[in-house]
Amino acid sequence: RQRYVEKDGKCNVQHGNVRETYRYLTDIFTTLVDLKWRFSLLIFILAYALTWLFFGLIWWVIAYSRGDLEHLGDHSWTPCVNNLNGFVSAFLFSIETETTIGYGHRVITDTCPEGIVLLLLQAILGSMVNAFMVGCMFVKISQPNKRAETLVFSSHAVVSLRDDRLCLMFRVGDLRDSHIVEASIRAKLIQSKQTQEGEFIPLDQTDLSVGFETGDDRLFLVSPLIISHEIDERSPFWDVSRGQLERDDFEIVVILEGMVEATGKRGGAASVLWG
Repeated sequence: RQRYVEKDGKCNVQHGNVRETYRYLTDIFTTLVDLKWRFSLLIFILAYALTWLFFGLIWWVIAYSRGDLEHLGDHSWTPCVNNLNGFVSAFLFSIETETTIGYGHRVITDTCPEGIVLLLLQAILGSMVNAFMVGCMFVKISQPNKRAETLVFSSHAVVSLRDDRLCLMFRVGDLRDSHIVEASIRAKLIQSKQTQEGEFIPLDQTDLSVGFETGDDRLFLVSPLIISHEIDERSPFWDVSRGQLERDDFEIVVILEGMVEATGKRGGAASVLWG
C-alpha cells in the first residue's frame, strides 16, 4: 500500500501546484545542493562552459574591433593578445585566463586598456564562479545522507511485556566502526484523526515517548540497542485493542539523528516500523 514514509526512510511526498517558485531562486545555493546529481553536474559544466564562451567571445570582439585579426604575422603591429588569431584561440585564452593555467603562448599586452579591464573582470568573476560551484559540489559530496545506509532498524516492531509493563519495542544498530556522536532517537505515530469539533486531519503526527523524560532517547550506539515505548495512560495505544491495532491504518516512523564522527556533520536516518 502507499506509504507516507517508505521503509528506507524516504518521504513519499510530492509538492504540486507551487506558485511562488521564485522562493527557490532566492536561496539558489540550497536549491543547487538539493538537486539530483545529474542536474547538478549539468549546471556545473554549463556554468564553466558558458563563462568561457562568453569571455572568449568578448576577447574575439576586442581583437576584431582593434584590427588584430587583420595584422596577423605583422611583427610591427602590437595586438591586444599575442598569438590570438581567431575565435578558437580566443576561447582557449579565455580558459587559460579563468583557470589560471598560463601556457605562455598567448599573453595580453600592455597597449590594450580594454583588455586589461576585461582581464580583471574575468579574474574576479571566475573566482566567484569557482567558489560558488566548488562550494556546491563540496557540500553535496559531504552530505551525511549515505551514512544512514549503515544504520539498521529492525524490520518489525513488537508489543510485549518488559518488567511487567506492556511495551512497544524495536531494535536499532550501526554497522560502521565510526560512531554516531550525540545520537538521539524519536518516534512518530502518523494516522488520520478527527477532532472533537469534527475537523478531519489526514496525517496527524503524535509523539511516542521513547525515553525523552528520562534521557533514554540519547543513545550510545556502539552496539545494537532495543528501544522501548511504554504503553501507559499517556500512550496513544492505551485504549487500542489487539484487533483494532491490526485493523487500523497508521504508520510508526522512527528518526535517528546524530553527528557523524568522521566528518563532524549532523545527519539522520528514518525508518517505518509499523504500517
